[in-house]
Amino acid sequence: MILAYSKRLVVKIGSALLIDDASNAIRYNWMRALSDDIAEIRNRGTEIVIVSSGAIGAGRSILNLGRKPLKLEEKQAAAATGQIRLAHAWQETLAKHDIPLAQILLTPSDTEERRRHLNARTTIETLLDLKAVPLINENDTVATEEIRFGDNDRLAARVAQMITADTLVLLSDIDGLYTSNPRKDPNAVFVPEVTELTAEIVGMADAAAPGNSSGGMVTKIAAADIAMRAGCQVIITDGRPEHSLCNFQNQGRYTRFVPAESSANARKRWIAGAVNQGGKFIVDEGAALALGQGGSLLPVGVKSVDGIFDRGDTVTIYNLAGARLGCGISAYCSEDAQLIAGRNSSEIEGLLGYRGRAEMIHRDNLVLEI
Repeated sequence: MILAYSKRLVVKIGSALLIDDASNAIRYNWMRALSDDIAEIRNRGTEIVIVSSGAIGAGRSILNLGRKPLKLEEKQAAAATGQIRLAHAWQETLAKHDIPLAQILLTPSDTEERRRHLNARTTIETLLDLKAVPLINENDTVATEEIRFGDNDRLAARVAQMITADTLVLLSDIDGLYTSNPRKDPNAVFVPEVTELTAEIVGMADAAAPGNSSGGMVTKIAAADIAMRAGCQVIITDGRPEHSLCNFQNQGRYTRFVPAESSANARKRWIAGAVNQGGKFIVDEGAALALGQGGSLLPVGVKSVDGIFDRGDTVTIYNLAGARLGCGISAYCSEDAQLIAGRNSSEIEGLLGYRGRAEMIHRDNLVLEI
């Protein structure tokens, strides 16, 4: 059971699954079945994030836009209208299982610019901590053609990368990767597993067919590349049958893209390889011992803060003897870090005027050399 060991799962749902291609109506029965699957998987202890397409398709019917090709401003109008309908549908189906839903709209800059990346990551992780399901889509109402993903496959991969997910499932209208498009080539051979994205694998991809879909296998391969580099495995499977998220492992075929390393290790490697490590934390013996035992770095254990850095920058950690212990991502800028250094976490809000994280560096954002 591939999903049985997943701790953080991103599920991307294509427009062709959510929206009936003929009527542009939302497929409520399919959504209810998928919500049952989500509840079952969550009950096993897996955190789930949904990346949902379908807003433009749902908005078409509401605004009577028919089947014609849409101009950018019409797409944005349809997205603004359909997003409400789509979010309500998800809220309604998940409510059966007492699962709270939260909507987040992202643009490429939200996943790539450091401060926006950190804010989006923190929001998603807070929602997961509060047992909610984040529902994510591209912010089509404000993004222009030049600054948008254009498909939710790559958006889902960026989200998986952002939150260090270990699994990304792309529910599609095809059961996986073939050596060529099986709808055009009867001799196409199914590919059950990919361990490396070679030129041959990339060459197997084909664009999306006309209709509500916007991606096709081309964007799924691109998404797999992003996710695999972050240590996240990717599953492409047929999402058309009801309960496809739970049943694909036993009843259906799927293609699994296997990363060379885990998401946690990939993130640690990324932190350790940060070029600009301008800040420095000097920690006491108690903090050094706690770090060596797998703990986070708390403000009380920081004796001094050197350098100028922002929240989310990588800083180095030294003990009182001047030996480098490692590095990590600071939850505070240098100015705030200096104010709370040596103080208990319970004092942070009073010192800074806002309730920040209890840790100066969380253990998940820490790479040690000791």
